[in-house]
Amino acid sequence: MQSNVFDRRAKLLQQERAAARSDVDNFDFLKEEVGYRVADRVLDVAKKMEVGVDLGSGRGWVLRHLTSHSVARVTGIEMSEAMMNQAPVPDSEIAVEKLVMDMDGADLPFTDNSVDVVTSCLALHWVNDLPRLFSEVNRILKPDGVFIGALFGGQTLMELRSSLQLAELERQGGFSPHVSPFVEVRDLGSLLNTNNFTLLTIDTDELRVSYPTIFPLLRDLKGMAENNAAVNRKTSLTRETLLATNAIYGDLYGQVRPVEEGSEVGEVVLPATFQVYYWIGWKPSANQPKALKPQKSDVSLKDLYKLDEIFEKKGLADVSEDEKK
Repeated sequence: MQSNVFDRRAKLLQQERAAARSDVDNFDFLKEEVGYRVADRVLDVAKKMEVGVDLGSGRGWVLRHLTSHSVARVTGIEMSEAMMNQAPVPDSEIAVEKLVMDMDGADLPFTDNSVDVVTSCLALHWVNDLPRLFSEVNRILKPDGVFIGALFGGQTLMELRSSLQLAELERQGGFSPHVSPFVEVRDLGSLLNTNNFTLLTIDTDELRVSYPTIFPLLRDLKGMAENNAAVNRKTSLTRETLLATNAIYGDLYGQVRPVEEGSEVGEVVLPATFQVYYWIGWKPSANQPKALKPQKSDVSLKDLYKLDEIFEKKGLADVSEDEKK
C-alpha cells in the first residue's frame, strides 16, 4: 500500500481559499507564464487535434492560451471547483468542458485511445501517485497522441528551503520540512519511459523573482495556493524563526539591484528560484519515425593508415580522394 506524501484535502482547502481572494489575479504571473509556454508547445505540434485534456487546470493556465488551430475541444480537470469556475473560456471556436475531480489515484473518465493531447501546468508536483497518473494518461491517449506539460523541479525555492532550515537549527535546535519535495529530472524521464512514452523531449528553465524580504514571497506562495501541503508539514512558524530566516536569506543569497529609475542605490533584493521541467512524450504508433539500425564498417579504426592498401585490394585504387572520403 502506497503511503501518501501530500495531504490532498489540505491542498484543496488552500486552493479554495486562494480562489476566494479579491486580489487573486495578482498571483497569476508565474503560472500564467508557464501555461503560455505549455500552450505554445501544443501549437508546435504539426497537426490539428480533435480532443484534448488539461490536468490540474487551476484558473485555466493552459486553457486560456489554446486556440482552435491546435485542438477542437478540451476538457479541463481540477479538484477545486472555485478555481475551475474562474478559468476563462479560450478561443470561442474551442468546445470547453470543465470537470471537477481529484485526479490523484483515480481513473481518468475517458475511454482507451480516445484523446489526442494531454497537457498539464504546474499541478502534478502535488500528486501522490504519479506513476498511476502517467499510466492513465498513456491509456487514454490515441496512438501517436502527445503528453505535454510542465512541473516544478528539484531546485525550486532552494534559497527559502535552506534559509528556513538554518534558521530553525539556530532558534529551535532542529528543523522540519517547510517546502514540499519536488521531482528530479531523472525521475521525470523514468516516469515517462516506464509508462510507454517515446520520442521524449525534456528541457529545464529557471525563473527568478526578486523580493525585498521573504514576507512578500510567502504571501505570493499562499496566493498561488503553493504553500506546503506535505503530510508531515509543520503548521506554524514563530516570529523569531521568520525574522532569522529573512536575515539568513539576505546574507546567503541577497543581491544588489542595479541602479534604475525608482530604485535606491545599493538596494538588496532576495531572488527566489522556480525551476521548471517541460516535457513532451508521445504514445507509440506504427507511423512514428524509427531509429536507424547501427551501421557496420569493414574497416577497423586501427587500420585507417592502411586505407590505400585496402582500396587497392578492393579494386578502388583509381577512386579519387574525395570519393574515398
